[in-house]
Amino acid sequence: MLPGAWRNTRAMKFLDQAKIFLRSGDGGNGCMSFRREKFIEFGGPNGGDGGRGGHVWAECVEGLNTLIDFRYQQHFKAKRGHHGMGSDRTGGSGDDVVLKVPAGTQIFEEDGETLIADLTEPGQRVLLAKGGDGGRGNARFKTSTNRAPRKFEEGWPGEERWIWMRLKLIADAGIIGLPNAGKSTFLAAVSRAKPKIADYPFTTLHPNLGVVYVDGEEFVLADIPGLIEGAHEGKGVGDRFLGHIERCGVLLHLVDGTGEDVAADYRTIRGELAAYGQDLPEKVELVALNKCDALDEATIAERKSALEEAAGGPVVTLSGATGHGRDAVLRDLLAHIKAAREAEKDGTGARSPWTPQ
Repeated sequence: MLPGAWRNTRAMKFLDQAKIFLRSGDGGNGCMSFRREKFIEFGGPNGGDGGRGGHVWAECVEGLNTLIDFRYQQHFKAKRGHHGMGSDRTGGSGDDVVLKVPAGTQIFEEDGETLIADLTEPGQRVLLAKGGDGGRGNARFKTSTNRAPRKFEEGWPGEERWIWMRLKLIADAGIIGLPNAGKSTFLAAVSRAKPKIADYPFTTLHPNLGVVYVDGEEFVLADIPGLIEGAHEGKGVGDRFLGHIERCGVLLHLVDGTGEDVAADYRTIRGELAAYGQDLPEKVELVALNKCDALDEATIAERKSALEEAAGGPVVTLSGATGHGRDAVLRDLLAHIKAAREAEKDGTGARSPWTPQ
């Protein structure tokens, strides 16, 4: 869990992917110089080497939960190294450029498939573009047969590349479901998050994070924008935000109990998870029949039975508005999160590549 990762979620626009251009600094040129001092007839060469060009780094830091900084600046160039000078003085190295990114940022090559780095812990660093080496001054070329070389080297050029950055929020649990299934209402009820809540579909247009406290412990819960049938083909808000739950240990699947066919609603979401892949269908899932405060007992029993048949397992009844069943669901989530954390300590497989949209 990352302190500060969920703060100020409404203070800035959410951005979870960006394409940027990087260029490291060129190396400084070597110097051609000779020692010119009184009473020293054959001073010889004393040209210093050029300095190294600046590197470009990416560093994972606390307190960030969006890539919005890369929306307004897409080009990052490090300084070149200083040229060498006489008296065997080496030029200074160029200043490095450090890109500060939130935890959960994946960095890909321009093709969007080749993973360069996956930064998940604050303090992690990766070198994205190496600065060019400085050229050698003429003092480096002095030999027993060439006492006064007039040869020197120019600095080596830096590297340049385009990269994709893709943010996958690090949350312990994620809420999935159709639009208006009550995901934002539930998140607002169990945490201090303040997502937008309204009575029309696609109210949530970007993921929201909240910290949940239960039985003296806490975990991070993510609300993912609603999916519809065909989301993997780009319908609605598409399946772009499903990447944010790839790191979740458990999924809370909310099904709107006031819907006409709760079983079909459940199968729609499961179909989109299967179409997306990335091991999402294999994640632990808790299924909850939500908005039960708007239903009578007979209707709840009927729709719960239909949903259990579709899910092939137990279903809990829930009301995010009134709090019915909320504590039981949170305790179940916490138990599965603890189990997922223990399993993660045993080692996890490599994550699959991502294609930019």
